[in-house]
Amino acid sequence: SVHSVVSFDFSIALVPGWHSTIFPPYFVAGAIYSGFAMVTNIVIPIRKLYHLEPFITERHLNCFGLVLLATCWMVAYGYIMESFMGWYSGDIFERYLIFNRAFGPYGWIFWVLMGINVLIPQALWSRRVRTNPLWLFLVALSVNIGMWVERFVIVVVSLHRDFTPSAWGIFKPTFWDWATLLGSVGLFLTLQFLFIRFLPMISISEVRELIAKREQTRL
Repeated sequence: SVHSVVSFDFSIALVPGWHSTIFPPYFVAGAIYSGFAMVTNIVIPIRKLYHLEPFITERHLNCFGLVLLATCWMVAYGYIMESFMGWYSGDIFERYLIFNRAFGPYGWIFWVLMGINVLIPQALWSRRVRTNPLWLFLVALSVNIGMWVERFVIVVVSLHRDFTPSAWGIFKPTFWDWATLLGSVGLFLTLQFLFIRFLPMISISEVRELIAKREQTRL
């Protein structure tokens, strides 16, 4: 609900690159994509540090990888349709935005986005990658970075060439921009460590169910 509402805020704007009906499902798919990637990046180190391999098994890692691969293609479809509809609309502003996004001053960022958000996750077709904690962690980290870069492309690249040339410019993050970003990451990790310290990391009822199934299998 959060991501669909935010995407509606974008889609009702007249700014080229935002005014798109595909944004609601596109943002929801992106939320699942980045959400599973974040859970993967949190679970794998905790699994190793706290020796939770008997509870977070190879099967779980494989499922993480499959969900990441499926949502990767949903997001990739969103990229393709966004570009296609920008061209198919015949709107000169939309067409210019699509060209400028790929070949303008920020074009290199767009291609980095395609590489780390679409191409690298294709490694998840391999079960060996999906069940290898290190490789799966690196792919998930690539997805998280890619989804942040996607927001940069949506917001900054769409705004740096507006309808009026007098509003054109190049955005360069300042020290305070980076500090705010890193501070938000630090706050998240602080809350995460507090959660690990004071609350059960794994549902006790699910662990009991797992133990019961193992005993039944042995019998």
